[in-house]
Amino acid sequence: MKLNILNKNGFETGRFFKIKNDSLKEKKNNIIYLEIKRYFSAQRQGTNKSKERSEITGSTKKIQRQKGSGNARKGNIKNPLFRSGGRIFGPKPKKFNFKLNKLLKVLAKKLLIYFKIKKNKVKILEDFFLKKKKTFLIKKLITTLNLEKKKLLIIINNNKKDKNFFIASRNLKLLNVISIEELNIFYLANSDYLIFFESVFKKLFNIK
Repeated sequence: MKLNILNKNGFETGRFFKIKNDSLKEKKNNIIYLEIKRYFSAQRQGTNKSKERSEITGSTKKIQRQKGSGNARKGNIKNPLFRSGGRIFGPKPKKFNFKLNKLLKVLAKKLLIYFKIKKNKVKILEDFFLKKKKTFLIKKLITTLNLEKKKLLIIINNNKKDKNFFIASRNLKLLNVISIEELNIFYLANSDYLIFFESVFKKLFNIK
């Protein structure tokens, strides 16, 4: 499969990347599911907490005598059976995330990008920097690529020179611009089209 490299105006440069079909195996698509599940599990805070009997502030004095009243035995006012008493088997803080090997995380990202490439939903831009923080420059590029009204994800390098590109894109609702260090499975799965800078794509797929 060939991926054409486009210039900053969205036109073909005549250069391309060649992606081998055997480079990633489709049989391992279960990894994508596991990585997405791990990502969403890690987002859960798990901070729910209710107080048990020993954690409530209150008197420990016995409410009534043990025998002779004709009623059931009662301890102190912190009894879970009373109003504002402790809670039995209430929620406690816990972690929902689980571990996935680093190699599997990287492979899940590559697999998802590979599937997007097969559907022609990946674009490669040659490296360039915006001299001005102007949104219309990015909007013009999106229009040239015929990607209006599509969820877009642009992956850039984490350089100081890329700051203008990031700032200029903030007013566009359907566009996310992130650095390669921030790239995760959720961003990839939640986008209709992926746009990589040339150097970023090389770094991700170890292309020299």
